[in-house]
Amino acid sequence: MPASIVRSESPDTADCPAQIHPLLWRIYRRRGVTSPAELERDLSTLIPSERMAGIDAAIDVLAEAMHAGSRILIVGDFDADGATSCALAVLCLRAFGHEQVDFLVPNRFEFGYGLTPEIVEHARSRNPQVLVTVDNGISSIAGVAAARALGCRVVVTDHHLAGEHLPEADALVNPNLPDNDFPSKALAGVGVIFYVLLGLRGRLRDEGWFGRRAIAEPNMADFLDLVALGTVADVVPLDHNNRVLVHQGIRRIRAGRCRPGITALLTVAGRSPARTQATDIGFTVGPRLNAAGRIDDMSLGIACLLADDPDEARALATELDRLNRERRAIEDEMKQQAEAMLAAWLPGADGNLPWGLCLYQPEWHQGVIGILAARIKERHNRPVIAFADAGDGCLKGSARSIPTLHIRDVLDEVAVRHPQLLEKFGGHAMAAGMTIRARDLAAFAQAFDAVVRCHLQADDLHAVIQSDGSVPPVDLTLETARALLDGGPWGQGFAEPLFDDEFDVLSSRVVAERHWKLVLSPAGSDRPVDAIAFNSVADMPRMPARVRAAYRLDENEWQGRVSLQLRIEHLQEAAVGTE
Repeated sequence: MPASIVRSESPDTADCPAQIHPLLWRIYRRRGVTSPAELERDLSTLIPSERMAGIDAAIDVLAEAMHAGSRILIVGDFDADGATSCALAVLCLRAFGHEQVDFLVPNRFEFGYGLTPEIVEHARSRNPQVLVTVDNGISSIAGVAAARALGCRVVVTDHHLAGEHLPEADALVNPNLPDNDFPSKALAGVGVIFYVLLGLRGRLRDEGWFGRRAIAEPNMADFLDLVALGTVADVVPLDHNNRVLVHQGIRRIRAGRCRPGITALLTVAGRSPARTQATDIGFTVGPRLNAAGRIDDMSLGIACLLADDPDEARALATELDRLNRERRAIEDEMKQQAEAMLAAWLPGADGNLPWGLCLYQPEWHQGVIGILAARIKERHNRPVIAFADAGDGCLKGSARSIPTLHIRDVLDEVAVRHPQLLEKFGGHAMAAGMTIRARDLAAFAQAFDAVVRCHLQADDLHAVIQSDGSVPPVDLTLETARALLDGGPWGQGFAEPLFDDEFDVLSSRVVAERHWKLVLSPAGSDRPVDAIAFNSVADMPRMPARVRAAYRLDENEWQGRVSLQLRIEHLQEAAVGTE
């Protein structure tokens, strides 16, 4: 069933401040903003670090380690949030004057996720005295116990939801713990470790650490490029606090005051660092960084972020770009196989696909199943779990959900109803991971679908495109596009503006066999406007005379000229003569 475009209710915009474009104020009001104060992006508006529970204990451990010259090992995760968290911790501690710091990231294919006893044993050869987890650790009960048994002090910094029991670490810093009153629960892992390091710098300053060592006190804002990258790439909600962090980080990227690795990743992706938007981070830099953890080893991505030499950073970014192209090729093949499976699926009693889809092929790549699940979810608008062979008779699954279904809660309910089916699982509302025995796949698929049906209605499987409404032809200008682009950062929970209108198609041509390049005119107007609809030819092989489009206002740079371009997210035929 094709997607439906639904316009959001029009808010009252009579109170539009004079300094804000009326169209932009309409967008803000739809996203719950009630006053210009909520749009402030100055660093002074950040929530103070002392409001984070557990931070004092973490600072105690780290400050004592620095005074003693102890060896600190950062243990990260194999995604972009984990990579930026690792790089941030290493760079900050070194900038604070502590050289005895290194990092370790589990290879997902050998060790799996988190601080496991196996990772602790692997780290033993480095003889660490303090272990600091970033973007993981809140569920690592056995791993923390193993580390402490070796005599290590352990600081856990994480943002994931905790289970019933917590690890017995020397310090736990996680805004999502039940007893943590930190107002922003949306911090990414990199945001959590940033707050810890911010508090540590304050402690060291108060102790006279920098003065005694003749070290220039680091400006923590100089590290916000890494915080912005990890926050956007992890798709956490952009609440006010996160918007400040991301905005300030992007400002530094645009000004050329960022890590050489970030500049290199933007450049190899064909993006201008000086014109970086949050979407560039989310759709170009993040995937290239993640490719290291999906296809090879995230240590490569962290090395790129740590590189001080631009030539070294460019070489590493080029290798990450190659891995990302390899990842895309693997993904395309897996997607074709999955769609072939769905086309041949024997329909259920209601004549349709299961409401909760479980897909598996023995040759599927563990590092790509999460992206595959996301692609199938987007196309069929239902929760999807893609599985890959994990060896030892087990399968690893990666789940992606639709907005009306909390996928971790569904897995929890499956585990309660069928305790024997899930070996382990974890995650949050929109994404989760799990391990099952291969022999249980059919039983698990049936149980998963049954629980999903308890929580969804048939209408939930019908994709809805939420539109911010129409744009008057007079506002289809480059100036409006720039006002909207600069009004962000936009992202999860603070969606980039999306509009819908009917247009006459003045000209159309296919680009690179997959994309429609169009010149449109708003219905009832003679104002031409350029547009691009990426990956749309397969769904609309013939371009009609009139279309209804869901689109975003964007800039297009070509041969040094910048102009307005509509970035079309959804196209459907409209009857000529209607508006």
